[in-house]
Amino acid sequence: MIDITSLALSVGFMALLGSLLASILVLANKRLFVYEDPRIDDVEDLLPRANCGACGSPGCRPFAEGLIEGTYEPAQCTVNSKEINEQIANYLGVDLGTQVKRVARLACAGGTHVAYIRASYDGMSSCRAAALVAGGGKGCAWGCLGMGDCADVCDFDAISMNKYGLPMVNESLCTACGDCVDICPKDLFELHSVNEQLFVACRNLEKGEEAENECEVICTACERCAVDSPEGLIEIKNNLAVIDYSKNDLASRVAIERCPTGAIVWFDKKGGYQVGKDAKKIIRKEMLPIG
Repeated sequence: MIDITSLALSVGFMALLGSLLASILVLANKRLFVYEDPRIDDVEDLLPRANCGACGSPGCRPFAEGLIEGTYEPAQCTVNSKEINEQIANYLGVDLGTQVKRVARLACAGGTHVAYIRASYDGMSSCRAAALVAGGGKGCAWGCLGMGDCADVCDFDAISMNKYGLPMVNESLCTACGDCVDICPKDLFELHSVNEQLFVACRNLEKGEEAENECEVICTACERCAVDSPEGLIEIKNNLAVIDYSKNDLASRVAIERCPTGAIVWFDKKGGYQVGKDAKKIIRKEMLPIG
């Protein structure tokens, strides 16, 4: 037989407990509530949601939050069109800001027609995998392995592989997201402002003829670029020409003209590059023999 008194007490206790817990939740909600500006969602909807990090933020939502807080400028999103960034600026009532376009550049020009492969690699078609097997088999230990990890990881189709196994960057599509920088096992990609037109397309640290026997377009540390340039613009460090971009306003084509291998280049405003007048002419079209 059911004890009516006990049942009533149990129901009353549960009702009281439920009311108490509900009151605690209401109080906690009021005390712990964090206001979020509704404009964040509106701005995020205007962003590409690529989460590429090119703007300096870890993702599009943190970038939207930073735009509201004033820590970022709309122009810092290099994936959006200028028109969309202007729309964001007008919506927030802020300046568009200025952002010099940055692009990825490859510090290697040693394609299969100018650089020797000393050992045949037979395994997973990946630069990272090949690099683990005696460095990948290329004669130049610092050279591009040409298996296209960088092209595979690029979400913007800005990198394609040419017939000589070298990545080619389409600067009009590149957003400087840095994925190619992270994936390359040889650390050959760098992010540069398009205003930094002088560039060393090599990472070789060997000197002279021995190095040139492995790649015809290698930097041989001849020092001509450093001698011809304004003092301090270019130094030879560890047998490699290194540009001080803090002195970029001193840079000019004069630095490339006497480079005998064309390892130091000059990028034009359209994204193409030129070598100097004294650089050897490469006319070979076929791949060099292995070994």
